[in-house]
Amino acid sequence: MKGPSSTPYPGYDVLDKWDTPSFNDQTRDVLRRRLTDVPDRRFFTAAEWPVLEALCDSVMPQEKGADAVPIPNWIDAALHEGHGSGTRHADMPAAPDAWRQGLAALNAEAQLRGASDFAALDNAGRDAVLHDVDAEKGRAPQWQTLPQRRFFRNLVLSEIVAIYYSHPTGQSEIGFGGPASPRGYVRLQANLADSWEAPPGDWGGETPR
Repeated sequence: MKGPSSTPYPGYDVLDKWDTPSFNDQTRDVLRRRLTDVPDRRFFTAAEWPVLEALCDSVMPQEKGADAVPIPNWIDAALHEGHGSGTRHADMPAAPDAWRQGLAALNAEAQLRGASDFAALDNAGRDAVLHDVDAEKGRAPQWQTLPQRRFFRNLVLSEIVAIYYSHPTGQSEIGFGGPASPRGYVRLQANLADSWEAPPGDWGGETPR
């Protein structure tokens, strides 16, 4: 599972560590499920699903293919199964309600721009909507009970980024050397790397000694 060509670690694949001391059985089990047990849609409606996909594509654009991280599926699974941090901001609805209300608000913003829904906008149009939401300039009535910047930053961005970089595709892209347990890390100084991390030559660090 190779990261995209834009990565500073071309050719690096965190899954090459599968049978090394960097991974234990628990790690292998978690990654295996992330790779093979992609959940079906259960929480979002068929009408909401394309909007969620468009939102995820706008925040974390990916090349289509086998290595693409199925971000909407894992957001859906967490909401369906009731997984979360157990906390929320006092001015925010619970996550399931916030997601539904937020997607409806994005659709309403798109309709104010002449589109049928958020998914129907082109990339520039979607970006314009999200920039307005982040600047708290959205005009949809749904924002009256849903803080738009908090929805975008604390819920949407937080969830999408966390899911992407917990997947081997995202981990390979950033040269992730594997979890701190069981192997751990020794060379913690700036510009040094352990021999089991991404090749130092790819990012300009010093060769481990």
